[in-house]
Amino acid sequence: MTVAPLSAIPVLRVADYPRARAFYVEKLGFRVTEEGGEPPRFGILWNGKAELFLNAWDGADPPREGGWRVYLHVSDAEDTATALRIAGIEIKRGPEDAPYGLREVEIDDPDGNRLCFGQILKETS
Repeated sequence: MTVAPLSAIPVLRVADYPRARAFYVEKLGFRVTEEGGEPPRFGILWNGKAELFLNAWDGADPPREGGWRVYLHVSDAEDTATALRIAGIEIKRGPEDAPYGLREVEIDDPDGNRLCFGQILKETS
């Protein structure tokens, strides 16, 4: 059994979320599809088939929350967790359902980069 991601999404840590959002939207043509926090500190952006996450980061190491370095979509979070365990990888969180419609599993790579594997539970329009 192996882990088989369907896609990978880079998670960019940004010092100033509004400034970064403006750059990606106004200069590079991305559109914001979701934001989180009040005021927003996290955003999901799309341009064509390219998706990226922007995550406000205050310089603390590790980041306070949402510290993913990459987000990997998978077809089945339970199967992914099983494959990770078989490979001898410690599960840091999950599998568990997130309030935004995904079932997620988190691990750290040997350098402390947090990877999140997420299964879409329901399609949203």
